[in-house]
Amino acid sequence: MQAPEPLQGLVTASHGRHYSVECSDGQVRHCYPRGKRSEAAVGDHVTVQALSPEEGRITQILPRRNLLYRSDASRSKQFAANIDLLLVVTATEPQFSNELLGRALVAARNEKIPTYILLNKVDLTALAAPALAQLEWVRALGVDVIQLSALDQAQTLARLNPLLYNKTTLLLGQSAMGKSALLNALVPDAQALTKSHSLALGAGRHTTTNTRLYHLPHQPGCLIDSPGFQSFGLHHLDRTDLLHSFPEIEHAAHQCRFANCRHAKEPGCAVLQQVTTGEITAERYQLYTRLVAEYEARMQY
Repeated sequence: MQAPEPLQGLVTASHGRHYSVECSDGQVRHCYPRGKRSEAAVGDHVTVQALSPEEGRITQILPRRNLLYRSDASRSKQFAANIDLLLVVTATEPQFSNELLGRALVAARNEKIPTYILLNKVDLTALAAPALAQLEWVRALGVDVIQLSALDQAQTLARLNPLLYNKTTLLLGQSAMGKSALLNALVPDAQALTKSHSLALGAGRHTTTNTRLYHLPHQPGCLIDSPGFQSFGLHHLDRTDLLHSFPEIEHAAHQCRFANCRHAKEPGCAVLQQVTTGEITAERYQLYTRLVAEYEARMQY
């Protein structure tokens, strides 16, 4: 008997080596990769060998437009692919991390993903001004900051729906930034969908560790939600990638006296000069040097 033609599919959830895949025949299948390695990411377009109406095997990951990684102390793992837009959620309280925000912008710029920063909880008016001041360096880079309160669903939809229309958008933020409230404002039945898919994937009560794709209920587009992140995976970036990901440093580097300038101690370094004058913020320069040092440390092993 001839094997059936493979199906096209969209990966909508992941948990270990288990994936939830929306298949072209209208079925949502719980799929496993072919072989031992789990290389698919939420947002991937794949081909699936149907084993039953409920199960399948991922046979191929189709070419991606981009790919983002999470990292922890020991490794990086791909988690989201084919992203059109990145929304990073910050808040007036608790205080957010400029370090993590800076690393997110590096990852997005390297993959050429347009990015917006969402400043949530602006209804806490006394805290809004300090939070905006903390984001001034982001706005200086040309990244827009959108102020809203996720508890005001009408306001949230009015401000975000035009951006999300017909796009696959990745929603990221540290814990306690109000990302869940934002997700529920945009996809009101998100919690129910997460619970049902998690149980089907065998994830049980560990639903918060999963990355999950939701279809927007009132317009074309998808929203990918990922757990509160601690760090982006940047281990795949080399020195050239890192320089490209800091546009203000890259611009200054073209003015350096030496083509192989490391922008560390060299005389006549235009980057260091602009750090001194404040045209490049010390915080951004320090993040760049930390990432370069991390890259060089990896190259020693």
